Amino acid sequence: MSATVRGRVRRSRDRFWHPCDFAESRGAVEQALSRLARAGELHHVRRGLYWRGRRTPLGMSPPPETAVIRELAGSHGVGPAGISAALALGLTTQVPRRTTVAVVGSPPRDLPALHFVGRPSALKRTGLRPAEIALFEVLREWDDVVEVELTEAVDHLAGLVADGSLRANRLVKAAATEPAGVQAGLRGLLAGADRLEDASAIPVTVTAHHPLAN
Repeated sequence: MSATVRGRVRRSRDRFWHPCDFAESRGAVEQALSRLARAGELHHVRRGLYWRGRRTPLGMSPPPETAVIRELAGSHGVGPAGISAALALGLTTQVPRRTTVAVVGSPPRDLPALHFVGRPSALKRTGLRPAEIALFEVLREWDDVVEVELTEAVDHLAGLVADGSLRANRLVKAAATEPAGVQAGLRGLLAGADRLEDASAIPVTVTAHHPLAN
């Protein structure tokens, strides 16, 4: 059995392995995978999750961060949050100690280099690009994560709307399940980008303050 696991793993490259990928008993497979990790044939990501990359003088190469995020959280409704979101949008030069990722629903368990936050009510995010999710996250935490001046930030984000990096129509639809403050911020941003029709399509559910809504 151990030879079967070892053979399949060694023939692979740039993929994750779980104990459930093998038909043998979970306990035996876990032991075999653990031995392969100790031998430098696998990179141990967390319990029950291993990565087969490329051998280096220091051991097995770790998986790309994007691959780990996709493996743990999927690819729908997933994007940067916090400082990571501001950095992705060019609104800060700070590099966070670990990447923060927002997911729709319950977040996966954190890893040393990854922090996940859940947005269980943000049900309309599933069709958005990571940059668009990053915008919602920045709007949510504006004062804490944006370091550039307000006018500079608005001009920069308006440029991303103008060139299609941020799709106004998708943002307007997804805003329906965002907090009132985020809706107000998006409304102000779109108005500042001369997208008045899109801005007016965002319902005013309750009065909410946001720096972009002034």
